[in-house]
Amino acid sequence: MIIFLTIVVLATLAVLVTLARAARVAPGTQPDPARDDGSRAIYAAQLKEIDRDLARGVLDPADAERMRAEVARRLLDHADVTPAVSAPTSTTPLVIGLALTAVIALGTYALIGAPGRGDLPLEARKAALDARADTRPSQAEAEAAFNATRAAPGAEADSRLSQMVAQLRTAMQSRPEDVEGLALLARNEAILGNYQDAVAAQRQLLSVKGDAATLQDRAALADLLILAAGGFVSPEAEAVLTDLRARDPANGTARYYLGLMHSQSGRADLAFRLWAPLLAEYPVGAPWSDPIRDQIEDIAAVAGVNYVPPARGGTFAGPSQADVDAAADLSPEDRLTMIEGMVEGLSERLATDGGTPREWAQLIQSLAVLGRVDQARAILAEGRTVFADSREALVLLTSTAQNAGLE
Repeated sequence: MIIFLTIVVLATLAVLVTLARAARVAPGTQPDPARDDGSRAIYAAQLKEIDRDLARGVLDPADAERMRAEVARRLLDHADVTPAVSAPTSTTPLVIGLALTAVIALGTYALIGAPGRGDLPLEARKAALDARADTRPSQAEAEAAFNATRAAPGAEADSRLSQMVAQLRTAMQSRPEDVEGLALLARNEAILGNYQDAVAAQRQLLSVKGDAATLQDRAALADLLILAAGGFVSPEAEAVLTDLRARDPANGTARYYLGLMHSQSGRADLAFRLWAPLLAEYPVGAPWSDPIRDQIEDIAAVAGVNYVPPARGGTFAGPSQADVDAAADLSPEDRLTMIEGMVEGLSERLATDGGTPREWAQLIQSLAVLGRVDQARAILAEGRTVFADSREALVLLTSTAQNAGLE
């Protein structure tokens, strides 16, 4: 490439020099009249005389041709200026500009382009990205990289929680099939930042439950694997998500994380195909709504899609700022009583006046958080009856139930 550019530059300079010289003598320029001593007229007369002698038969054609050549030679030797052969002067700047543009373009390409590389069609680029995704770091490699950049897990954790989890670990060694204990251990290990231990506990939980493991159990394992890898979707996490989606094609957790995996692998087109319908189906309240909104416009731009996200819509009815301020000064027991009172108020209002699907979802989530699981399931069943004709409402209620661990 360097040799090629050198040749192009030298050839261009040669053309520019030639054009510059040619521009000095415009077409039709004549020799300096001051230096014309009449010889041109003499040579012209000699040529006419040769023609007359040839016509009279005094000269044969061969001799006449030799004499003409001799006269022409003398005329050229005597001339002061050789007629210039050049492009019209009006085109010279254009030619020079084009030549300079070619040199600049080639130089720029040599600096920032990819000389020597062949074409890379879209399908070939996709295949290369897929191949790179197949060789991405494993779960263990991702965990090691993540742990090397963060503080020691549990370094700032509450001492009481740390002691409780330590006791629970010990208890689980003698009760390895305690389903509730394993679930509690997995959650609290994650709270402490002990993600690898949380993953181990969750895997044990799935093993103990076997076919009775819920979709939420499987989604929790995917969550923990991705947390342990610092947000990276490893091949091991992908396998869990793929299985989860095979069991439940509409599962939001699986669709979100698989989209994230494609985004991390450079396949914005596949990420967009998963995220755009997911965002439309779960407009408010789903845990992945905000993360998707933060990224999907950039993802769409890279994928070459002209996309406008759906409106955010309203939010769940909740406590006012005054309620929040008042709750801050309450004891834990009084605060719980206040929350339960607000939940009861929402439940009564929905029972008498009805409400939006988002309010029903809020009630289901609140009851589950308070541990009133049976009541939450009863409200879920009632909500599905009330909104039986609304696909969007049913999707929202199902998502809420899954996130709350009710299904």
